Amino acid sequence: MTDTIVLERTYPATAERIWELWTTPDGIASWWAPDGFEVHVDEIEVKAGGGLVYTMTATAPEQIEFMKSAGMPLATTSRKTFTEVEPVRRLGYTSHIDFVPGHAPYDHLTTVELTPVAEGVRVVMTLEPLHDEEWTQRIVAGRSNELDNLGAVVADA
Repeated sequence: MTDTIVLERTYPATAERIWELWTTPDGIASWWAPDGFEVHVDEIEVKAGGGLVYTMTATAPEQIEFMKSAGMPLATTSRKTFTEVEPVRRLGYTSHIDFVPGHAPYDHLTTVELTPVAEGVRVVMTLEPLHDEEWTQRIVAGRSNELDNLGAVVADA
């Protein structure tokens, strides 16, 4: 397994707009959830040591069936702790992974860097692998889908 996974996208937007979408309840709710899920932000405090608490709910039939077949609840509350906050430039956070059946909870680090470029802003997301290859591929697919959703929100603006 690799040490880190890097996902990159360039969006036709300002770094300030992407930062807002990544750090406000309305912004997060507009794109954070993978396809077939909805997100509601319960709490957010964007500062090092602050947190994000949100509830993700499966809403599409395929995702509902997957969650049921995997023995997972349809709605899960997730917690992230911000490890670094450099407004409009860099955001780091750990996700508390406590939803994997049969696996002890652990923290997972993600960092996001925003760099203005001629086309708008380049977003580089770096994440640690999860506990095994299957779950690592799931998080890569989920995060890739989220970044695509972010692009759709920017395009609709």
